[in-house]
Amino acid sequence: MQIEAIAFDVNGTLVDIRTEDEMESIFRATGHFLTYQGITLRRHELRHLYFQAMEEQQISSDEKYPEFDAVAIWRKIIDDHQTDFTRGLDQSKLEQMPLFLAEMTRGISRRRLRLYPHVREVLTKLRETFPLAVVTDAQSTWARGELNKVDLLRYFDPIIVSGDYGFRKPDPRLFRIALDRMNVSAERTIYVGNDMHRDIYGAREAGMKTVMFDSNQGTKEHLGCVPDYTITDHRELLHIAGQ
Repeated sequence: MQIEAIAFDVNGTLVDIRTEDEMESIFRATGHFLTYQGITLRRHELRHLYFQAMEEQQISSDEKYPEFDAVAIWRKIIDDHQTDFTRGLDQSKLEQMPLFLAEMTRGISRRRLRLYPHVREVLTKLRETFPLAVVTDAQSTWARGELNKVDLLRYFDPIIVSGDYGFRKPDPRLFRIALDRMNVSAERTIYVGNDMHRDIYGAREAGMKTVMFDSNQGTKEHLGCVPDYTITDHRELLHIAGQ
């Protein structure tokens, strides 16, 4: 197989990450922060408002696989519960607050963030021959920051994040955006992911060759979907890519 490019999922494929998105400490800290902005909400109220707004976003979307917008959720909570004190704050502070809250809550929820073994050495070798891309389901506000934290940001162009588009994998449009940006054909591009539905099925629907990284995360079966390759060690990619 002649390969022109390689694209990757991130979480569960390159990065071993664990978050606890409903932790009490997330909403306790957020509630304490908001009191300094003139907004009084108890942690259980904040948790309910947050996930209610997320559900409303997804229900109102016309997309088959809708993505939520964390910044917009926090903006709605602030707008719906602001007081005269809140409205009197500096406008630039108010404008940045939803983004800050999205980043802060993600940081509190994160319990683990590290590369799987051999990822950096394999990417360094592959980058000598192939353009590398990312197609990931994530929020824009934290995806690039987490890639930067594990020193992977510099390896990829383009970086396609579902939060920028309002829909998520397995929608084949995300994969096709990456292909168009790299100006490569689907049949000569490999996609590496850890989830049989979102990654392997989605990339296959876009016409790409697929590699299933059998990690500690992700759905392992989907409607009889079979990847072109299955690996448990990223170094196996070098052989698949002919290196």
